[in-house]
Order: sequence, then structure tokens, then C-alpha cells
Amino acid sequence: MHAHTALLPLACLLAACAAPAPDTRREHADSLAAAAGWQRLTLPADDFVLAAYGPAAAAGPTLTVYIEGDGLAWLSRARASDDPTPRRPLALELALRHGQGPAAYLARPCQYVDAEARRGCDVAYWTGRRFAPQVVAASSQAIDALKRRYGATQLVLVGYSGGGAVAALVAARRSDVARLVTVAGNLDHAAWTALHGVPPLAGSLNAADDWAALQHIPQWHFIGASDGNVGAGIAAAYAARFPAARRPHLQVVPGFDHSCCWAEQWPALSAPAFR
Repeated sequence: MHAHTALLPLACLLAACAAPAPDTRREHADSLAAAAGWQRLTLPADDFVLAAYGPAAAAGPTLTVYIEGDGLAWLSRARASDDPTPRRPLALELALRHGQGPAAYLARPCQYVDAEARRGCDVAYWTGRRFAPQVVAASSQAIDALKRRYGATQLVLVGYSGGGAVAALVAARRSDVARLVTVAGNLDHAAWTALHGVPPLAGSLNAADDWAALQHIPQWHFIGASDGNVGAGIAAAYAARFPAARRPHLQVVPGFDHSCCWAEQWPALSAPAFR
């Protein structure tokens, strides 16, 4: 995820961060999903149309929904991306390796959509307002649609990077979330922007502010010990908001950074979080 290009590599800045076209990025996710027998879904939700992937058929009382990170938010120090579809859909890779009951994947607003489905896609919704109330409400509506589609009665929400913030914000506003899991999650964006010396995410809700609504939900937060973007200090700032007896579980994983090696190790690594 990127608040600003202060977090982007110098080579990326000098090259204006050339990225595959949005169609290519969508096709990559489609191919990953199709290889597992999953299909792309289009879910109208308030101001947006959200993309999702899931199996053609699945049933079970608990649906696990994986929520994508911020994707390709910035191209250069002063230039936001025109399309936040991620180069690498890491949350989709995690979802496809899920091993405990039915699962589905939910993209963030304006990822994987085009033409009329890009309604509401102001650049603010993947930069400063990436966690705005409208984003949270639309994500929750899309999760409602997934829950109906797969006949679930309760949810486990798993968020990667900025998707961890969205997962927490959604969970704080629902009564059917049985567990919250994040991977390299930006759970306190005020602490995160302060750490990196970048402007605050004006217009965004902060998951850490919702600790009271989240304190009764079992939580497991994975942090890469080598993550220079969203490291252990951000998760610790979030956990410190909770009363001592209610603090969520934090697991710092040696050798992992913001993207490596979550997908490759996910089946074994995640097993304790879902018990």
C-alpha cells in the first residue's frame, strides 16, 4: 500500500513506475482464479461496483472473505494511479490457499472494474479517502451479497495491508463477524503516516479508533519482521488501544516483509488463526 511515494523505491520514481495495463492486471487475477475453479463476480454496492472472486458453488455456515490491499495507488511522487488494480493480487493468492471451509475474495473499490462499473471511481478513494465511510459501507454491502450467495450465517474477515483496515472497519459495524485476521494490516493509519512522515489520510476512518466495537471479536494479526512499510509498530499502536485483557493477538513472523512470503506459507502459517 502507498500513502505517498515517499515509500516507493527510487528506481520506481525515476521510471514513473511503469506498470502493466489494467486489462493485463485483471487478466492475471482472472487466470489465477480460473485455475482454481473460481469465477469473477460483479457486486453493485452503494456508490461503487466491487469485483470479487469465488467458487461456483460453496456451502457452509461460515464464509471467510479475503479483502485486497490498496493496490497500485501511486505512480510517482506527485502522480496518483489512474487505476488501483494491484500488480499482484496477494489477498487473492491467500484466498486461493484457504483451507478451512468456503472462502471468497473481495477487491477494493475501483479495482478490476471498467466502463460503467467504474462509477464513483474518484482518485481520492485509493489515496487519501481509501478508508472513507463510503468505502466501508460499500465493502460491507458487497460482503452481504457474498454471504447470501454462499448461504453463510457468519463471517471471518481476512484483510491484507490496507485491506486489513477495511476488514476491521467493516467488522466493527457488523454483528456477524466471528473472527478478524489481518496480514501486514494497516490497523492505525495515523501512526502509519506519522511513521513515514507523509500527509494524514484525510477523510479516512481509522480502525484503531473502533477498538471498543472490536474488543469482543477474536483477532489474529500477522506482521512481517522485515516489513518496512507496515511493521510491528503499527500493529502495536493498534493493540495498545485495547484494555489489557482484550488485546488482540499479534504474530511477528521472522524473515517475512510486506509481500514475502505470505502466500507461499499461508496454509501452514494461518492454521492457528482459524481455530
